[in-house]
Amino acid sequence: MDRNSVIGFLLLGVLLVGYIFFNQKQQVSASKEKARQDSIAALNQPKTPITDTAAFPAGSQPDSAHQALLSGEFGAFAAAATGAVQTTVVENDVVKITFSNKGGQPANIQLKAYKNYDGGPLMLQQSSFNRLSVEVPASVNKMLNSADLFFTAGQVQQLANGAQSITYRLNSSNPAAYLEFSYTLKPGSYIVDYNIHAVGFQGILPGNQQYLSLQWNSQNDKQEHDMQNERLNNQVHYMYTNDKHDYFTLERSSHEKLDNKLKWVSVKQQFFNTTLIAKNGEFSNADINTKVPQSANIVGQTFTTLQIPYNRANDFSFPIEIYYGPNHYKTLKSFDLGLQKIIPLGSGIFAFVKYVNIWIIIPVFNFLSGFIGNYGLIIILLTIFIRLLIAPFTYQSYVSQAKMKVLKPEIDALKAKHGEDQQTFGVEQMKLFKTAGVNPLGGCLPALLQLPILVAMYSFFPSSIELRQESFLWAKDLSSYDSIVNLPFNIPFYGDHVSLFTILMTITSLILAFYNRGMTDQSNPVMKYMPYMMPIVLLGIFNRLAAALTFYYFLSNVISILLQWVLQTFIINHDKIHAQIQENKKKPVSKSKWQEKLEDMQKRQQDIQQKKK
Repeated sequence: MDRNSVIGFLLLGVLLVGYIFFNQKQQVSASKEKARQDSIAALNQPKTPITDTAAFPAGSQPDSAHQALLSGEFGAFAAAATGAVQTTVVENDVVKITFSNKGGQPANIQLKAYKNYDGGPLMLQQSSFNRLSVEVPASVNKMLNSADLFFTAGQVQQLANGAQSITYRLNSSNPAAYLEFSYTLKPGSYIVDYNIHAVGFQGILPGNQQYLSLQWNSQNDKQEHDMQNERLNNQVHYMYTNDKHDYFTLERSSHEKLDNKLKWVSVKQQFFNTTLIAKNGEFSNADINTKVPQSANIVGQTFTTLQIPYNRANDFSFPIEIYYGPNHYKTLKSFDLGLQKIIPLGSGIFAFVKYVNIWIIIPVFNFLSGFIGNYGLIIILLTIFIRLLIAPFTYQSYVSQAKMKVLKPEIDALKAKHGEDQQTFGVEQMKLFKTAGVNPLGGCLPALLQLPILVAMYSFFPSSIELRQESFLWAKDLSSYDSIVNLPFNIPFYGDHVSLFTILMTITSLILAFYNRGMTDQSNPVMKYMPYMMPIVLLGIFNRLAAALTFYYFLSNVISILLQWVLQTFIINHDKIHAQIQENKKKPVSKSKWQEKLEDMQKRQQDIQQKKK
């Protein structure tokens, strides 16, 4: 491996390491404003009515004194302040939703096709923290949260298309004013059609209020083995009406105010998300507060207030679609709303690699998984496909290395001749490359051209829900790290476990560096030892990354070692290359204008240095 090849690979490594640190960096701000968050949490938690609902068994009524207190606190909705909690289940083949008459809202969400990290049912929502609430006017001067009130539940309706539908009504003391929530779940769909229907609100809302407030609290419970990685992927994504997508991570931001109109807002976990979509209009704005509790079971919490544009019609409806489901690229893309953008396929300075994933990696991966059930075998075939794809660049890199190896004695002679005069040595070296017909960047550029593939894989494998809880060899879950030994202590910059795929990746990287040691400048300590240091640095970084990723890099290293040995032993003819270089030297050298200017500039610099002496 010549110096330029080494520089190329080192640059590749530095960029890759920088990208990994950029994506894994946890910048939990010291100004989290814990007091503010706690107050927000308190305001958005279910409120206890003045009279405890448990004090009134089903069918009984509060006495007149209590009724007076309720009327003062809950106004037109005093009758809905007490009641007995009742639940109703609506389900299809992929999702099961348990609704509660307390708030007329989803209480539990189960995704049937998935399990959590310990094999139990995957509950996307199950705690009382979660709520979907509309502010309702108790009076002109007082607003209530519908989540604190008891709705009247209708019967589950079986629709002609196989869908199930249920409606909850919140009655007021005025028969002409009420609030209805309707939910419809179609067969095989993760989408719930949610319709907010407000009647007679214009008479009791403040005269200048042109919106209804929808309060959406969401708690993400632990679903994966690695809580740290889950929190790094716990984000809020949103899409403006101008199709601009953005997001923030809960650990890095505690509050975001989105003042522009929105198509949808999504709370994303590592492999699942809950998204509210304005079906026929838009949300006017959103105010989002977040909290990351010190809990072993809670990944994060969000408090989102969405403003719904309200035209003050007597009979007002606002349809919303709620997605409760997996971060599956094909599924999210099918909605044609840009929801697939919540899957991290490339970000930051490497945002362009998402196109490598979208146009190459994902189609090939989906094609292979269409008829192969073993994802370890799919990764092997995908790796071979990628290596075939970049084979022309790899071959050119090895040919360039062979040429530089042939020229090494002449380069060493030039170095010995000019000693410390690096400028003259550089000029003479370029002349040698020119006369020999050798491109000094021939080994560097192919290495850099492989960088998008490496980064694309770094983004793709940890984000692929298809790999979740899929085992291969000793790895129990290809979407998480493979651990052969769990340590009773934590090693700084390494972790508390031993990933065998990461060790194998590191060993093969060192073998590759050792195999190429004769082609590097052994007199330069940086050039000599850096190829060995980079794998050691990556050992600590990759130890907690997805097993699929480290298996891919290990397999790619093995292929590189075998390919390099075959090419250099049986295909690349060093004698023929040497003869070709000698023939090139006999040909007249034509200089480009750029080269003439460069040599002229170098000559003038040499003259200036001579005069100074």
